[in-house]
Amino acid sequence: RKQKSLLMVHKKLLRPERHRKVPPQFSWLDQRLIRQGRLRECAPAAWALYLFVAAVSDERGLSYYSESSLQRELGLDQPTLQRARQQLVQADLLAYEKPLWQVLSLDPVPEGVAPRGQTRSVGEVLAQLLGGAA
Repeated sequence: RKQKSLLMVHKKLLRPERHRKVPPQFSWLDQRLIRQGRLRECAPAAWALYLFVAAVSDERGLSYYSESSLQRELGLDQPTLQRARQQLVQADLLAYEKPLWQVLSLDPVPEGVAPRGQTRSVGEVLAQLLGGAA
C-alpha cells in the first residue's frame, strides 16, 4: 500500500512590516484601494490578479498559487500575468517571491523600517536617531 506524501509549503511573510490586517470599514477589500487611487495606474489584468490573490490568501495575506494556475483561472497569458504582477509590486500592493504571494497592508511602513530589499545609509539612520535630516 502506497503512502501519500504531503508536500508542505512553508509560508513566510515576505514583507513582515506590511502584514495585512482586516480593514476597519465594512468591506471585504480595503476601500483605500479606491479612495487613495492605489490601482489607478494598473491595467485591468492587475486589478483581476489583485482581487484573485486577495480572495485566496490566508489570514496573513499569503498565497502560493502557481503562475500556471493563475493564468488558467484569470484567462491571462504569461506576459500579461507578469506585467500585472510587476504593476502590483511597483504599486506596493503585492510582494512576490516564487511561489509565494503576499497581499500587503495599505498602512504606511513604520518609521525607521526599510522595506525589504531597500537599505538605508548609516547617515540616514543616525540622522533619524538624532532627530535631524539625512
